[in-house]
Amino acid sequence: MAEKLDTKGLVCPIPILKLKKAIMRIEEGETLLVEVTDPNSVEDFEFFCSSQGHKLIKLEEEVGLFTFHIRKGYKK
Repeated sequence: MAEKLDTKGLVCPIPILKLKKAIMRIEEGETLLVEVTDPNSVEDFEFFCSSQGHKLIKLEEEVGLFTFHIRKGYKK
C-alpha cells in the first residue's frame, strides 16, 4: 500500500475530490487505501476508477465504514 486516505465524516463530493488528489501522488501500480463513511461515495468511486483506468481491487464494508483498495493505473 502506497498511501492511506481518511475521508471519514466527509460527504460528497469531498471524498472523490480528495481521492483525485491522492491518486496523483502515488506511482502507477501502487495501491491507495481510502476510508469513507458516505455511502454515496461507493458509486462515485466505482465510476471514477472505471473511467480513469484505475482498478478497484477490493471494497470492504463494516457498519457504516467503506474501505476501498485502489490500484493506480493509467489512462490510455
